[in-house]
Amino acid sequence: MSLFLEQLPIVLDSLNEGFLQTLKLFIVTLVGALPLGLVISLGSMSKVKPISAVTKLFVWIIRGTPLMIQLLIIYYLPGLAFNNPIWGGGEDGRFMAASVAFIINYACYFSEIYRGGIQSIPVGQTEAGLVLGMTKSQIFFKVKLLQMIKRILPPISNEIITLVKDTSLARIIALQEIIWAGQAFMKGSHGISGAIWPLFFTALYYLVFTGVLTVLLGKLEKKLDFFR
Repeated sequence: MSLFLEQLPIVLDSLNEGFLQTLKLFIVTLVGALPLGLVISLGSMSKVKPISAVTKLFVWIIRGTPLMIQLLIIYYLPGLAFNNPIWGGGEDGRFMAASVAFIINYACYFSEIYRGGIQSIPVGQTEAGLVLGMTKSQIFFKVKLLQMIKRILPPISNEIITLVKDTSLARIIALQEIIWAGQAFMKGSHGISGAIWPLFFTALYYLVFTGVLTVLLGKLEKKLDFFR
């Protein structure tokens, strides 16, 4: 017990550092993927056939391949294929590569959710807006957008919760996120070796984080109930 109490502050300090990296990757992914997903969804619904065809093909490829493979390709391909390791070998470079991979991956998933939400709005609302002299952009932002948000919030929330856990995949390119930090104590870190119990604390970080997000997203969904 005394050994556990002696090691606990060391483990928590390391896990806190890893969690900050996880949190940073989570925030950067959302900030990039949410707007990019909307752009991709508009591309897939474009009436210009080449644009919609290329966009749909891109989304199909990204959604049809594992995120782990995408991480490895984005991080290693420039150096191996073009002899140009654009990310460098440091932690900042690995974080940048992970961010790019996560943003592209989640933007494609969000785009399909956006597309479904936009297409679920009755066409009559667009026709009524045009009759009233509104432009298509005004109809989208003033009439459709909040209704769409209400409809897509549950699936978006599910993807956001999944993102929290998917950030652990970044360790495949040696990004030192929270699971990397917890697993390091099994191999020998900060003078601690063969310890599996830090991984249980790692699970608690995820549970608390997803719990807070679930509560916040639930409150947001209730605020949009007036669209029922």
